[in-house]
Amino acid sequence: TVSGNFATHFGASTLFLAPEYLGNINFLSMVLLGAATSIFIMSWNITTFIIHSQRIPFLGATRQSFLKYCINNALLPVIYLVFYTVACVRYQWLNENTAISKILILQTGFYLGVALILFFSFIYFFRVDRDLFKVVLSKITNPSLIREIVPYDTLDLEIDIIKAETYLSEKLKIKRLVDLTSYHPRLLNTVLRRHHRNAITASFVSLLALIFLGIFMDEPRLRIPAGAGFLILFSIIMSLVGAVKYFLKTWELVGWVVIAFVFSVLVKMSVFNLGSIAYGLNYEKEKVPYDYKTLHEKFDQHLYTRDKYYEQLRLNNWLRRNTDSTGQKPTLILIAVSGGGSRSAYWSFRTLQYLDSLTKGKLFQRSVLLTGASGGMIGASYWHGIHSNIAKGKSMLPYATAYQDNIGKDLLNAIIFSFASVDFISPFNKISIAGRSYNRDRGYAMEQELIRNTDGIMDKNIGQDKEWIAQGIIPNLIINGTIINDGRKLMISSQPISYLTQPSYALSDSFASPIDAVDYGQYFSEHNAYNTRLTTALRMNATFPYVLPVVKLPTQPQIDIMDAGMRDNFGMEVITRYFLVHKEWIEKHTSNVILLQIRDTREQDVFPFTEHSSLGSILMNPLFVIHHKWEPFQSYTQGYMKELLPQENVDIINLTYIPFNSDKTASLNFHITQREKEDIYKSVENPQNQAQIRYFLELIK
Repeated sequence: TVSGNFATHFGASTLFLAPEYLGNINFLSMVLLGAATSIFIMSWNITTFIIHSQRIPFLGATRQSFLKYCINNALLPVIYLVFYTVACVRYQWLNENTAISKILILQTGFYLGVALILFFSFIYFFRVDRDLFKVVLSKITNPSLIREIVPYDTLDLEIDIIKAETYLSEKLKIKRLVDLTSYHPRLLNTVLRRHHRNAITASFVSLLALIFLGIFMDEPRLRIPAGAGFLILFSIIMSLVGAVKYFLKTWELVGWVVIAFVFSVLVKMSVFNLGSIAYGLNYEKEKVPYDYKTLHEKFDQHLYTRDKYYEQLRLNNWLRRNTDSTGQKPTLILIAVSGGGSRSAYWSFRTLQYLDSLTKGKLFQRSVLLTGASGGMIGASYWHGIHSNIAKGKSMLPYATAYQDNIGKDLLNAIIFSFASVDFISPFNKISIAGRSYNRDRGYAMEQELIRNTDGIMDKNIGQDKEWIAQGIIPNLIINGTIINDGRKLMISSQPISYLTQPSYALSDSFASPIDAVDYGQYFSEHNAYNTRLTTALRMNATFPYVLPVVKLPTQPQIDIMDAGMRDNFGMEVITRYFLVHKEWIEKHTSNVILLQIRDTREQDVFPFTEHSSLGSILMNPLFVIHHKWEPFQSYTQGYMKELLPQENVDIINLTYIPFNSDKTASLNFHITQREKEDIYKSVENPQNQAQIRYFLELIK
């Protein structure tokens, strides 16, 4: 992970190479990461000591046996620490543009954290006979209790004693082994067992500490860096594996089967809920049936016609506000943004803010619809929120650089820390939103961090701007998701948009209407759909597998929502259908239409070419070809869709993030480095983008 060869697209390496505490990479964040690294190293030593100390009987006859074990077992941790230091220094120098002096301070903090935990750990283990937790936990953590329950197996007999003649002492001097003939085996085992109890107690305390941090994760000062949280979680998992292995020995496989069965039952009984929920939505109401019959009844021809009529009333309101005294028809703008994590969020916001400043506010004023997918919608929604507040009369500086900085702030740290500390206790960790109780998980953590990053601008529900949008003062926002049960699109908006749930040609066939989308607001109208938090809608729209939890909605059978990019990563499906539905009105009342598409990948080079020359690639490619090429498949298909639009009076403007160095494209996750921010920010200056911008300015005059 640290080398960048595992989970690179998720930004996993940044959690360890650029840890953040209170929103910054600082001395304290490195101290905390160093401390967690030390805990992980000690957990590894503890676990292997518990499992293998019986194979090293001379340790029972030496003073400070655990210290000696750690010293003689130190080769792998030392190699890792050296490797980490090199990788961390290189990363912070090249990607975060950190000065050498600060890098040295950060490394000092890291090793201070490592040293502190090692110091306190060895103090704890040296006091074997005066264990602080002995009275409270001696019964719980006494290995003999479980060993009395587990039946004896002749395979448990340990026969592969490690052959050793010398060892390194605590003073790093080579010493020869003592003669064990004068020690009774029971005495040696008793000494080692005391260390086992202390080791298990230490792991138990680590678990309690992680749970404590998770419960109070809303307090920023208690939110340790995500990398540190992960290391502590891994430490606990390693300790659990070691404990099961030690207690059950050759019955270990049976033990894991029982544990898996119990956990499966708890999940089935909803004691552990691995899914997430939409905050603000009422889950206490009776579930809505989800089948074709119900969809057809809800989104019938009457509703289609009614919602289309209401949308054209909104367009009429927009027309009155955008027609000047000469009566000249205005330009109508439709905006589509692509998915792509924080990279796309940063690029979408940068592009929209840049164009709006050049047009002196005309971009926002002339826009009718803003839609898209994933990270792009996060950036676009923030831009929409800032300018909506200004349109409502709030005093704000529309083009302040602080807004660009805000959208570039990290989200990954909060998500991963919550995953490590909160998610597995989420059924017992409740929050209250709008008077209703919900589970707190990494989805909630992501939303809270997004609200904090954007200074509360996005802390509202999806229906809050309903009247302002209906009056044509601000553009409509359609946030999408994918219903992974059947592939339909979930469309979230403050306006009724059932006319986008099916193609118009199908209305004549009442028995076979191919409803391919769901209007969230109307389908869940009985569940207070418009009370759903905006950040929840954006989270559903950006639910990348495993990074964020799948959102479950109150239907029967239950439907699950994931990333909008699974269905349409570029927003063109909604834009094309919207245009075709209102084509007659648009042609009659506007001079021209600008379809502004903001993408984080080039349309002609959306995914690098791959050649299958190795045996592994030949065997694996058929299995993963759809996954690997899903984005280019969509891009090519949407090229056909654009061709359906009229060639006259419809202009397509493509603004694309083009990295300065094609080999150093910004990563696709919820964290972007300082170097990546600078690269994205300057991408508007690329000649290709500048040519498109000049054309856009000519069209909007």
